[in-house]
Amino acid sequence: MIKKFYKIFSSDIGIDLGTANTLVYVAGAGIVINEPSVVAINKKTGQVVAIGSEAKKMIGRTPAHISVIRPLVDGVISDFEVTQEMLSYFIKKAQKEKNTPFFGPRVAVGVPSGITNVEARAVRDATKNAGAREVYLVEEPMAAAIGARLPIHEPIGNMVIDMGGGTTDIAVISLSGIVVSKNMRVAGDKLNQDIIEYARNEFKILLGEKTAEDVKIAIGSMSKSGEGLEATIRGRDLITGLPREVVVTDSDIREAISKSVRSLVMAVKEVIENTPPELVSDIMHRGIILVGGGSFLKGLAKLFETEVKIPVYVVEDPMTAVVRGTGIILENLEYLRDVLIQHEDDTPPK
Repeated sequence: MIKKFYKIFSSDIGIDLGTANTLVYVAGAGIVINEPSVVAINKKTGQVVAIGSEAKKMIGRTPAHISVIRPLVDGVISDFEVTQEMLSYFIKKAQKEKNTPFFGPRVAVGVPSGITNVEARAVRDATKNAGAREVYLVEEPMAAAIGARLPIHEPIGNMVIDMGGGTTDIAVISLSGIVVSKNMRVAGDKLNQDIIEYARNEFKILLGEKTAEDVKIAIGSMSKSGEGLEATIRGRDLITGLPREVVVTDSDIREAISKSVRSLVMAVKEVIENTPPELVSDIMHRGIILVGGGSFLKGLAKLFETEVKIPVYVVEDPMTAVVRGTGIILENLEYLRDVLIQHEDDTPPK
């Protein structure tokens, strides 16, 4: 009776709490929020000025008393209070979409694989303080596999590469558990920094983070297709201090990010090397799935495929795979309870 009461006057919410973007899934309504994990704060008053898309527009354009920050670094909380404010904003906004503001929702949150007890407690506490009634944590590669409808409960090897903004998770999953995994702090944000560093060293021009991200999206490619893509970047000349623009090619961007991408390739090989032979056989037959925002980098899937000699597939709508997985978990909590992260202080879900 109590469960039915909560179901009518509350909601189930799945959250992909990412370094770059936060996505929110509401049961019965689908994905209702996809906004940057960015918060703008007035340092004089301590008040939050903007959250999400509005805050991202302010990056690099604020007066001294307004600070625009990302409260998550490398997939984990770096500023507890600001993360709590951001989660509270997103949860309230999601509940308005479903018109169920009476009771706190039941929330499943995707977190990086290999998260420590301290980091897990920080996510759980921040989510509870933001208004959640119950909080369940699930590792992001597991959630991505569920969101991609892989047969994780069967004794079959499933391999997932989840490349987000702050981290890349590589995992082999079988029988509802992660057999081998590796978490790399090399992902979209690191590639942006690589481009900024390359422009500074090669062209003596200082770029902003948004400019680096824009050029990566526009012409970034890991395949030497011979298309000769070009883009104009604008920044500050490090010698004169004056504005300057430079034309860069896809070859420049490829060179800038090559070291980081190479480290990802080595990590994928390492995970495969540590995987039991029977599961490797399954993966060779079924292929590897690539999810997350990093999967949009042109030629990345083909590069992985060439290097590891295993087919690599980008799932449909790769950005939302993790949050879709959290939604499926909430709809099938009893069936999927084995995939939830359990720590010493946890009580198993009812």
